[in-house]
Amino acid sequence: MSKRYSARAARSNRKNLLLATVSALVVGASGSTAFARQAASSAAGDQVDEVVVTGFRKSLSDARAIKRDSIILKDAIVAEDMAKFPELNLAESLQRLPGVQITREAGEGRRISLRGLGPDFARVQLNGMEVLGNVDSAQDSRGQRSRDRAFDFNIFASELFSKVEVEKTFEAAQNEGGMAGTVGLFTGKPFDYKTGSKGAVSLKLGTNQYTKDAQPRIAALFSQNWDNKFGVAFSVAYGKRETTEQGHNTYNYSHLSKSDVQGLLNKGVDISHLTAAQQARFMAGDLYFADGNRLSSWNAKQERLGLTGAVQWKPVDNLLLTLDVLHGEFTTHRDELHLATRPLNGLGSTTLDGAKGSPWPAQFQNGTVLNDFRVDPNGYVTMTNASNVTFGSEHRRELNKNRFNQVALTGKWDATDRLVIDGHVGYEKSTYRTPYDDKLYMRAKGNLIADYGVDGRSATFQYPNWDPTNPANYAMDNFYYRSFRNQSELMEGVVNAHYTLNPVWTLRAGAAYHKFKQDGIDLFYDGGANGTTGKTRGTSVADITTVFSNSAGSWLIGDYAKAFAKYKEYHRLEKNTDGTGGVIQDIENVYNTQEATVSEYIQADWDTQLLGKRFRGNIGLRGYQTDTRSSGWIQGDSYAYLGTTDVKGSYSGVLPALNTVLELTPELLVRFAATENLNRPSLGSMAARGSAFQGNETCNLNADAAHQNCDITASRGNPNLKPFKDKTLDLSVEYYFGKVGLLSAGVFQKRVTNFIGSTTLTNIPFSQTGVPYTTIPGATANTIVKEFSMPTNVAGTKKITGVELVAQSQFTFLPAPFNNLGMTANYTYVDVPDEITGISKTSYNATLYYETDRWGLRGSLSHRARWYTGRSANPMSADTRGFEGSTYVDASAFYNFTETLQFSLNAINLTNQKDTQFWGQNRYLYNQNQSGTTYMMGLSYKF
Repeated sequence: MSKRYSARAARSNRKNLLLATVSALVVGASGSTAFARQAASSAAGDQVDEVVVTGFRKSLSDARAIKRDSIILKDAIVAEDMAKFPELNLAESLQRLPGVQITREAGEGRRISLRGLGPDFARVQLNGMEVLGNVDSAQDSRGQRSRDRAFDFNIFASELFSKVEVEKTFEAAQNEGGMAGTVGLFTGKPFDYKTGSKGAVSLKLGTNQYTKDAQPRIAALFSQNWDNKFGVAFSVAYGKRETTEQGHNTYNYSHLSKSDVQGLLNKGVDISHLTAAQQARFMAGDLYFADGNRLSSWNAKQERLGLTGAVQWKPVDNLLLTLDVLHGEFTTHRDELHLATRPLNGLGSTTLDGAKGSPWPAQFQNGTVLNDFRVDPNGYVTMTNASNVTFGSEHRRELNKNRFNQVALTGKWDATDRLVIDGHVGYEKSTYRTPYDDKLYMRAKGNLIADYGVDGRSATFQYPNWDPTNPANYAMDNFYYRSFRNQSELMEGVVNAHYTLNPVWTLRAGAAYHKFKQDGIDLFYDGGANGTTGKTRGTSVADITTVFSNSAGSWLIGDYAKAFAKYKEYHRLEKNTDGTGGVIQDIENVYNTQEATVSEYIQADWDTQLLGKRFRGNIGLRGYQTDTRSSGWIQGDSYAYLGTTDVKGSYSGVLPALNTVLELTPELLVRFAATENLNRPSLGSMAARGSAFQGNETCNLNADAAHQNCDITASRGNPNLKPFKDKTLDLSVEYYFGKVGLLSAGVFQKRVTNFIGSTTLTNIPFSQTGVPYTTIPGATANTIVKEFSMPTNVAGTKKITGVELVAQSQFTFLPAPFNNLGMTANYTYVDVPDEITGISKTSYNATLYYETDRWGLRGSLSHRARWYTGRSANPMSADTRGFEGSTYVDASAFYNFTETLQFSLNAINLTNQKDTQFWGQNRYLYNQNQSGTTYMMGLSYKF
């Protein structure tokens, strides 16, 4: 049986879609003429006082109004209509805003970075309550299973939300946190709509140029409003799709030292086919060979379900109660398929392998023949031509389940004409479970030419005189079973009071309680521990394989159903029923972390005149007191459990904030803000998990401290870390014109302190480490630990400076029909120190649209420059890594058959942008893959 993901057949689909689009536009053009005649006829008999703006123009206009009216610096995106957000993904909508950069997963937006800081520094709130929700990535380099404070925006469909706001400056009335900014997600409420019943249904069907599957996407919203006294609203969004990412990659490199060379030759590596000069260079060592040389395909079947409910009730005219409920599910069945160099007796995961004996078949009992290689001035081998290379075919299957639930009760009481009291209480829980994450390994022998280009930044693989689809070239290796789980819970209560002193001044005060906890566990059961190596290694694969093909190549993969049946295996984390296997040993990341925060604030808002100009703003102070606690496993050799540590911490402080807006004219605004905020430490740094080792066999714990000679080392996380702190200055000028027009320029600077590093203490007693002394048998509280390390806050300030430019306009000054054209664009430059990673120095977005009452077109471009995820001073260190710059192009179109029925087309990632990762200061290729263009067409009906 053969499964193929290819790009070829997509061409005819593209042609049909393009023809359909052109047809729709032709119909739309003629239809708009009819609409124009109707409008002219109507205008002759009626006085028209106002032009009603709809669609994307309405979205821009509403978002502009939110920005203009706000005292703090705020950007917004507003739904064009019920269940109709401008983009199909929330992160992809957010990237259209200045200062926002996103990462993608299978071509879909996943996480955001904001104003020079990464995803951990951007707080996300849902209906006013902080929200945490993680999904997985197919790749370790993109944060495969992240237990952190970041939010993964692909967990929810965009149709569930009515607007998104990005608050870029801090005010005392906000809960502290989110040093980069706060993203607010809002679902629809019944009082948002007119009295009576209102609803919308959206049906879309799409496909991808690689997967060619049918991708349904369904959304519906219904609202019933009884005279703004009582109302209910419900929405549902469901989507199903297949995704693929395919391409070439490495595992960085393995360094061949001069002392390694003779060992490889002794194992059977043959270099006799090289020239004399090449042999001499090889024998000299100090060469860097690519690991992996891998063809890869990450294929997934995804299902996403979102449900929202809202009830609003005004029991009396001055009291409003709102209950919001949200449930989200994101399920992924993933198959990762790789063909990589995987030596059994050689150098790392390079092409170089020695001979290997029983139980491997005869073809494995000869070493690699190195026919040719090319090396650059840094010693990196950019091309190898080798025969009898050992390959590994890996089929990894996963089931990932993400569940999110939130309930929040909000109240607003107009106690008097001057006093307003509001607040909310809420609870949410987010779970991430991987019931199984298994690997089926096979090995093969064959020939490979791996060429990374002269500069090492591209990849082409050839397999001369070798058939990667022939089972005779393969042998079975083993199974590897894994499982993961983590969950987060949050409880929150907030109360605020607003008292209007006079037409100029309003006093605000409030308090909040916030309790967060998170825990998890990772389970690994490898082929040695689970017993499969002993019963499967070296056996024939003729009856357990299938051929897999993608745009990069074809090779054999293991079939789980056939292999499980043959070897009487199944996913397990304990001994097999046939008696094979032992006790699971590798259990990691066993810890829980808790935070409880009480905070309070006082704030004064004003709206007055300054030199005859409207001048508004706020000034305030916010205090906070946070208690932390974490417990976690202490582990030793082979992840052996030694004990549990339990550590507490606390911190407190006061944050001042000033935000001002001076209206030089009603159209020209100048904003200035001076604020302080914080960001709580990463969960991994706070986790109390750790290790303890005794490194000397002559240890004598009964001796005095100076003569114990035990070489004990220990480490753990640090719940007593202080939060990151920043002092931020913001200055911007905004000019508003027309119905959607906006020109703005802003500059900001953040001075960030309390970064986290690592501290190592030497020769201290166990009692000072926070690691139980019982983890080392015979130790006491006074036993000396030779080296103890943990994360600590480090001194110093990092400065982040950024510039944001925005321009948007409807081209009403052009003659018809070009006056229906419009554009929105932004540019961001951020100057960050090298120690702060995850940020592109430049990014820009542009959208050009043409819209009438009948039909419209929109094309969008989003670019972010190269960015780093790690840096090292060593030019050849893989600790320096990152992503090359990328430009994504999307397009959409709509046609209104009637005022209530609309047809739409969407094309995502039109250019099939390559996602390229690199390592080292020379930016050698680490991973390069593509996910294909996705097309969607649909109908929406509102009533």
